[in-house]
Amino acid sequence: MASSMHPSSPCFSLQSLPSNGSVSKSRTTSIFLRLGSPTAISLRSLIASRGSDRIGIGGENAGRMRSKVLAVSTQVMDESVSKATISKVPTIVKVDLGDRSYPIYIGSGLLNQPDLLQRHVHGKSVLVVTNTTIAPLYLDKVVVALTRDNPKVSVESVILPDGEQYKDMDTLMKVFDKAIESRLDRRSTFVALGGGVIGDMCGFAAATFLRGVNFIQIPTTVMAQVDSSVGGKTGINHRLGKNLIGSFYQPQCVLVDTDTLNTLPDRELASGFAEVIKYGLIRDAEFFEWQEKNMHLLMARDPSALAYAIKRSCENKAEVVSLDEKESGLRATLNLGHTFGHAVETGVGYGQWLHGEAVAAGMVMAVDLSHRLGWIDESLVRRVDSILKQAKLPTAPPESMTVEMFKSVMAVDKKVADGLLRLILLRGPLGNCVFTGDYDRLALDETLQAFCKS
Repeated sequence: MASSMHPSSPCFSLQSLPSNGSVSKSRTTSIFLRLGSPTAISLRSLIASRGSDRIGIGGENAGRMRSKVLAVSTQVMDESVSKATISKVPTIVKVDLGDRSYPIYIGSGLLNQPDLLQRHVHGKSVLVVTNTTIAPLYLDKVVVALTRDNPKVSVESVILPDGEQYKDMDTLMKVFDKAIESRLDRRSTFVALGGGVIGDMCGFAAATFLRGVNFIQIPTTVMAQVDSSVGGKTGINHRLGKNLIGSFYQPQCVLVDTDTLNTLPDRELASGFAEVIKYGLIRDAEFFEWQEKNMHLLMARDPSALAYAIKRSCENKAEVVSLDEKESGLRATLNLGHTFGHAVETGVGYGQWLHGEAVAAGMVMAVDLSHRLGWIDESLVRRVDSILKQAKLPTAPPESMTVEMFKSVMAVDKKVADGLLRLILLRGPLGNCVFTGDYDRLALDETLQAFCKS
């Protein structure tokens, strides 16, 4: 397992602060690294075996430690959802990447707080990248937030067509065209206003325009708020595979105004919950159990439930990104179900299935394979099926997908190394997973055959 930590550092400790901002009763958790041998790396019962090319994460305390994550001014909900009014003071989750660290602001009405955006704008020029669905709803509000009592800043915008099928080079060029026509310079700031497609494309444009300009994420879907806007993955699709062209490029901040979910269609809402469920399965058992009890509130758009789910998801994502920014091992575990899911998206045509829908079906297939390998109990298979159905998400790929379609797309997946397809699979109790190429290929064939007619 590659690591950004110096191999001569045998161990270090991180302090985990309570999510209410208090510093009382904080605890220190030791993390031991032995990088010079094939023995285990331990992090919250994290296991990485270099010899078998396997990385595992989880343990009985999974989901409890929040290393390198700082959350302040937040309401904490454990077993049940508080009915109290959500504060206008944002929760702040910090993505700790040294001098490139940045905050995730989470709360209601944050687009009405101009300072949150303006403090992260560099230079005098801003380009807002959005789409035809979001522009009529929020573009004017964002422009006001960027310029209120700030007359020196000028704002341009580019409105792209909406949909995964437009996440390509031709559409990306429209962003560059607007930036060049507007004579933007290296002190300009790009702002991504929209869902995951807009965030990925705007981020990639920012990473490559003039070899890199600052950018801000304003995600407006559950999928983007809990996952894609955090961590700096940017890029576009290729006709042969999803997200094959891109870069790691971190934003200046992520601003999550939960009010934007009020205009989100039900299908998009459910799609985002696939990523929320994923966090519980791979590393946060208590969060998964909370979801089982509160999925009906999430589906009903209960503001407190949504705020909590977004916050906890961001904490999980921020912790992993802080420890493994470039996906050398640990971060890959965030892709549970994605190898199968990306094959679905590519196979049926981009935009036909939403990303979360494809990931949901992919998670079911990954869970099935995990069970065939004898790594998880039947009871967990049933729980995954049940919670996905509660969220009105698919539990099988489309009938048009064949075994050959899966294999051909999965062969060019980003997690292939030296010709070996590595997968994220569940192993052990809830909240544990492995990223490995060490599994029985016959079991994979059986899973594909079980879900495909041909």
